[in-house]
Amino acid sequence: MSTSVVARAPLFDALGDPNRLRIITRLCDGGPCSTTKITEVVSVSRQAATKHLLLLESVGLVSSQRHGRERIWRVRPEPLSDASEYLDALSRRWDNAIGRLRTYVEDN
Repeated sequence: MSTSVVARAPLFDALGDPNRLRIITRLCDGGPCSTTKITEVVSVSRQAATKHLLLLESVGLVSSQRHGRERIWRVRPEPLSDASEYLDALSRRWDNAIGRLRTYVEDN
């Protein structure tokens, strides 16, 4: 776990919103798409979708590129991989703590 918990907090905060989580899921499952397509999935106004996308971009979860009048958004997998590694390490710590507790209870 090379990155501190404090550095990861904005990433997990961004993923904590149901609309932003739907956006990330859509981009992971369906690949790059326009803001217009994202508003269909999230069922919010274009302005609200843009606000969510800009927040996701600010924490590095998505990137965009202009294509004519539209902006095409794509997921950036690196932060998601980092979050997954962090959660795996946290899970291992939890498993170790449970193992120590089990040993303590069985020995006493």
